[in-house]
Amino acid sequence: MARNDLGELRRSAAVATFGPGAVVDFRADRATVSAVAAGLEEWDRNFPPSGMVNEQTIREERLEKKLNKRGFRLPPVRDPLKEKDEKALVAVRFPTWLQCPQCDRIGRQDMWADQPGRAGRFCPECTRRAPGRKEVYVVPVRFVIACEAGHLDEFPWHMWVDHDAACSNSKGFLKLVSEQAGLAGLILSCPTCQARKSMEGIFSTRETSRLPACRGLRPWLSGPAQTCTHRPRATQRGASNLYFPVIESALSIPPWSDRLKEAIGMAWELIVGVLPEDRPRQIEILSRTVLAPVLNELEMTPDQFRLEVDRRIAAEAAIDTENLRLEEYRQFTGGTYVRGIDREFEIRPQTVPEALKPLLSRLVKATRLREVRAMTGFTRIHPPGDSLAPVAQLSSSPLDWLPAIEVRGEGIFMELNNARLAKWENRPAVIARASRINERWIVEWKARHGSDQQPARLISARFLLIHTFAHALMRQLTLDCGYSSTALRERLYVETGPNAMAGLLIYTATTDDDGTLGGLQRQGDPERIERTVLAAIASQEWCSSDPLCIEDMLSREEDLSLAACHSCVLAPETSCEEFNRFLDRALLVGKPGAGETGYFSELLRSGPQ
Repeated sequence: MARNDLGELRRSAAVATFGPGAVVDFRADRATVSAVAAGLEEWDRNFPPSGMVNEQTIREERLEKKLNKRGFRLPPVRDPLKEKDEKALVAVRFPTWLQCPQCDRIGRQDMWADQPGRAGRFCPECTRRAPGRKEVYVVPVRFVIACEAGHLDEFPWHMWVDHDAACSNSKGFLKLVSEQAGLAGLILSCPTCQARKSMEGIFSTRETSRLPACRGLRPWLSGPAQTCTHRPRATQRGASNLYFPVIESALSIPPWSDRLKEAIGMAWELIVGVLPEDRPRQIEILSRTVLAPVLNELEMTPDQFRLEVDRRIAAEAAIDTENLRLEEYRQFTGGTYVRGIDREFEIRPQTVPEALKPLLSRLVKATRLREVRAMTGFTRIHPPGDSLAPVAQLSSSPLDWLPAIEVRGEGIFMELNNARLAKWENRPAVIARASRINERWIVEWKARHGSDQQPARLISARFLLIHTFAHALMRQLTLDCGYSSTALRERLYVETGPNAMAGLLIYTATTDDDGTLGGLQRQGDPERIERTVLAAIASQEWCSSDPLCIEDMLSREEDLSLAACHSCVLAPETSCEEFNRFLDRALLVGKPGAGETGYFSELLRSGPQ
């Protein structure tokens, strides 16, 4: 390990869980080091060349146009063939307050001893008393403060302990001792004035109002602090609400899923940069030079190549940046099996089993998929999902690229029967259940954004049904296919109005071999998927938490789900697009004595075929 090396991260984690602005715990030379991942400028500085000239880049035209970027950068990796390659991503120590596990003192990083070039800090007093003077490394403190705008700061320890007026220890060591269980037994004290205060209530709204105003600090970026009007909140350093990556994704679909542009490389700009009437002549000239090996690889003539280029240019101009999923939905429901130069998108329409025909109108096996996931920013305290949520920046100034990863896998697409769905949506009991969640959503929205604001979307019964059905399918498919629960993901296609959609894709787009074994798409065979759907619905009829779960007694008044718990439909948050919100299994199977609320209730009555 090189000096000051903190550790390693999986490439995919650097664009999600541990992206810029995330607090990460490392183990370096027996010392626990907590640091915040630095911004994108460090990618350019440590892994040149900068920007899209870098070789570790990927393209996805539809996503580029939506986000108004030239392209995407993969998280940089060291060259494995260079033994002395010390390039690395940068992290900045946070929090800077550290605690000795033996004497319980807490203090800033500059108050502890260190060794040059080593990230760990140790307590000099406890080290002197230790056998063999073995270093007693200090550890990061448990608590920090953050605000909804994404700012991050140290917990105000000296303010919290409330020193005596004459105390001279306004910047020195404090002690944090666990005397009893829970926060009430965690006591912060000053060794000078003997002031004591427990950490009880640190997360309460009343105590939050006592915290100092947010200073607008962004330790992952260089530059001045921002002006901020949000109230900071205390949180644990490793809390799940301290970092929510904002991810935009798109599937590579025809014509952007072929390998044409990849094979052309930089010559693409030479082709599209000329006037349309001059393009045939330009292609003819380039076909004798830089395009010669490309045409040979693709087994295309210059005329065929020109037609493909014209098709892509026309398609790019027609990209609907407001609704990328509509184009994907049309590909899945069009029943077309793409051949030729395409290599990233392959679907095989299947016959819907007889038992499921009244409920499903289309079944498609996706034998080959590519998804690009770009990180546009992150939020703290509240998960993303509404257009007014503050999104923290990944770089000090806007760049023409974003960090992203590409993943490949397979999946199963299903479309619900539109006629049957329309009748079910208009049932009074269904409308009533959906309204309860939608009203809670409106209340939460107005509490966060003001009473005069309206949500960017309404939560419909259609959305609740398809979302809950996706969770039920994922849980059953993990049993049928042997995939881990985190290997499967949902992609929802739900909309009403002129561009109505009512479909879902369960897929295994992962960065390892778990998503390329063929087990999931094989479950899309009609006889297999019938057993899977029947088993998935039957498993939702009873929950080990019933009757509390099905009677909505486990959900609080502010919850955005009804009949949903970890025993029935909740999934790993990496698998769910909505962070386990907007779920209600009663819309799948109905409630005792009220089966009309369940879209799939008749499957329970008919049983296995």
